[in-house]
Amino acid sequence: MTTIESNHVEVAAKQLEVFEFLKDLRNLHELLPQDKVSEFQADENQCSFKVMGAYTIGLEHHSEDAPSNLVLKSKDGAPFSFDLDIKIDELNDQSKVHLVSQADINPFMKMMVEKPLRNLFNYIADQLHKKFQ
Repeated sequence: MTTIESNHVEVAAKQLEVFEFLKDLRNLHELLPQDKVSEFQADENQCSFKVMGAYTIGLEHHSEDAPSNLVLKSKDGAPFSFDLDIKIDELNDQSKVHLVSQADINPFMKMMVEKPLRNLFNYIADQLHKKFQ
């Protein structure tokens, strides 16, 4: 298993507000790089999108420990199996958020996808920070 983590970001919203926003996977569209993804489709519990020049990624709600943790799981058809664990810590009247992914990728694919995935997770975290400024 390969672990990929985003930066930790402070979000100017209470933990429960951030959790509720992230729990609805339709909201993920706001956090993705619009110039690098297309064909975004979602309902409250699942979403899919195509990464430019690469694969279609599907995510579905797997489990939660409200309001501090939300776990998404890759859907069938993803190029590799992974979990995306979104950790939301309370920080006074704000929150601190970071993403952790456990991915089942072979060494060759790891070389190709680790950096782009880390960049994507950092982008999502940064957009979440901006969203609640």
